[in-house]
Amino acid sequence: MTETGPAVTGRRADGSAGDADYGRIGQGYAAYRQPEPAIAALIEAALGPAGSILNVGAGAGSYEPRGRAVTAVEPSASMRGQRPAELSAAIDATAEALPFADRSFDAGMATFTVHQWRDLEAGLREMRRVTRGPVVILSCDPQLVQDFWLNDYAPEVLATEARRYPSLAHLGAELGGSVEIKAVPIPLACRDGFNEAYYGRPECLLDAGARAACSAWSFVGEDENAASLDRLRRDLESGAWDARHGALRRQPHYAGSLSLLVARP
Repeated sequence: MTETGPAVTGRRADGSAGDADYGRIGQGYAAYRQPEPAIAALIEAALGPAGSILNVGAGAGSYEPRGRAVTAVEPSASMRGQRPAELSAAIDATAEALPFADRSFDAGMATFTVHQWRDLEAGLREMRRVTRGPVVILSCDPQLVQDFWLNDYAPEVLATEARRYPSLAHLGAELGGSVEIKAVPIPLACRDGFNEAYYGRPECLLDAGARAACSAWSFVGEDENAASLDRLRRDLESGAWDARHGALRRQPHYAGSLSLLVARP
């Protein structure tokens, strides 16, 4: 094992290292992507008693456990600038080239980020290299992404998501050890504004800021996105959406593609 990982090139102007340009779309990210307490509790439990934690692709720090020694890595300056004052500053680095010695941390975590890494396998190897204990990843199952009702309105957005998310089995195989994968129930009033978080609040997706905080929309052309929104808006105004999906407005949780993977050595 090496003491630090290999160099990675190809970063964008604000440092974004994956396929999404957070210098362009990430300015209001923290306002829409707040940590959801129920999801945070699952992550905290998966991390176990770890005292030192590495958060890779940390973004604005939504799910970083408070009261523990967390080291955050985030290549995008736009995202680093949105971290709350009570969190430590994030290190400007990428998953594929973590600047830490082997086995530096009790645990590692990565939330809503692995689908954006330039070299997924290298990033996972780096996380395992620098972590003594569990690696916890919050991601989505690409086989379930297009089951969401939004596929009726914005199919290319969800097709983009399904292409980008790596299979959970692949993540587990790369990390090795004992792997546990569990579905994460999404509460109706979920504070974290990813697409499925609005399962019972479809009007929220008419908000341009909400869509900007879900990077898949940025990979689809403006005309196609406008047509998708027109279809959704018309169905909301006519009552057609509620005729098909209205029960979701009262459903306390939604079991979609959101998943938590825990790989223990």
